[in-house]
Amino acid sequence: MFSFSKDGITIATILDDRKANKKGSFPVKIRVTYKRIRKYYSTGKDLTLEEWKVLPTGKSRTLKKNRESIENSFSLVRSNVEVIAEKGGFSFDSLNARLGRATGDTVNSALKARIETLKSEEKISTMQLSEYLLNTLEKFSNKDVDFEDITVDWLKKYEKYLLNSNKSYTTISMQMRVIRTLMNQAKKDGVIKETQYPFGKDRYEIKEGVNIKKALTLTQIKQIFHFTDGNETSERYRDLWIFSYLCNGINIADLVKLKFKDIKDGDICFVRQKTESTSKNRREIRASLSLELQNIINRWGNKPIATNYIFPYLNGKEDAEKRQRITKDLTKRINLRMKKIGEDLNIGDITTYTARHSFATVLKRSGANISFIGESLGHRDLKTTESYLASFEKEERQKNAQMLINF
Repeated sequence: MFSFSKDGITIATILDDRKANKKGSFPVKIRVTYKRIRKYYSTGKDLTLEEWKVLPTGKSRTLKKNRESIENSFSLVRSNVEVIAEKGGFSFDSLNARLGRATGDTVNSALKARIETLKSEEKISTMQLSEYLLNTLEKFSNKDVDFEDITVDWLKKYEKYLLNSNKSYTTISMQMRVIRTLMNQAKKDGVIKETQYPFGKDRYEIKEGVNIKKALTLTQIKQIFHFTDGNETSERYRDLWIFSYLCNGINIADLVKLKFKDIKDGDICFVRQKTESTSKNRREIRASLSLELQNIINRWGNKPIATNYIFPYLNGKEDAEKRQRITKDLTKRINLRMKKIGEDLNIGDITTYTARHSFATVLKRSGANISFIGESLGHRDLKTTESYLASFEKEERQKNAQMLINF
C-alpha cells in the first residue's frame, strides 16, 4: 500500500499471508530490501485478506484508524532509512539501532520498533514486557500516544487505570520503567525538553513492588537434601533445585543452556542470560563442580560429550521463543514439586528464586566476603549485591530483636 525507494533501498508495506492467526488475520509488516536482503518490521496490525484489499480506499472508522497506524509505522521506518542513507553506509544494524530507540514518532511506534529489536536480539522476556505495555496503552488511550502526552498527570492516571485492572505494583513498576526508558531517549534525541520530562524527584516517582525474598536456613536446606517421598519426579526436580542452589543460585534459563564444554578446570562456567548480550556487562561466573553437583549430573544428565547440553531439555534447534517456553515450563514444574516438598517439610513455599536467595544468604550469614558473593551472583558492582542482601539483613535484625524478649 505504501512504498518508497532511495539509494537502492526499497520500503513497502505488505500483508504477510503465510500463516493466519486464530482470527483468520495476517500481520501487516514493513519490508525493507537492500542488496537483495529483506528485513521485516512489525506494524502491530493484523488484517484479513478482504480488509487488506479495501484498506487503501476504505471509509469505515476502523479501516481509517488502521490505515493511519500503518502509515505511521511506515513513515517511522522511512524517516530512519532516509537519515541513514543521507549519511551513507546504510546497514540493517544501523536501522535496527535507530528503530530500537525510535523516538521520532509516537510512543506506540517506538514500542513496536523496540519489540522488533528485542526479538532480533532474542531478548524474549523483555520483548514480551514491551508487547504487554503496548497492548495496555492501546486499551488505556484508544489512540496513539505522543511523547508530549506523557506528563506527570498522565502517568498518575495510567497508574490508577492499572490498579483498577488489578495489576500489582510490581507489574506497574516494570511497565513504568519501560516508559521511562523511552522518555529518556526522547529527551536525549530532543523530542521532548527537560521541562517536559515527567520522571524524578518532585515529579512522578516509580513505586517499587514489594519483592519478597525468601531465604532458607542451612537446617532447612539439609532437610531438602535428604527429602524423599519415593517418587522419581520429586527427586529429579528436588535435585535440579539443589543444583541451582549449589551452582551459585543459577537461574533455570542458564541451567538448561549449560553444556559439558562449560566445565573447565573443575568449575562450571557460564554467563547469565540477563547480561550475555551486553559485552560491557558480560561477566563469566564460575561455580566449583562439587561432588554433589557431579552426582546430580550423573543421575539426570546427558552423555558427557563436550557439545552436549548437560541436562536433556534443549537440543540446540530451538529459537529464542521456544527456548523460553521450555524454560518457563521446567521452572513451573520445579516450583510445583518444591511447593509440595516445602509443605511436607513444613518449610513453606519454596521456588527456584528461593535457591538463588538462599545461596547468597547462607554465604552472607557464614561470613563470606560480600565482593565474593556479588562476583558469584554475577553482579556488576557491590551496590547491587548490598541491595540484594538488604531485605535478608532486615529479616535477621527482626529475628534478633525478637530474641531479646524471648523469655
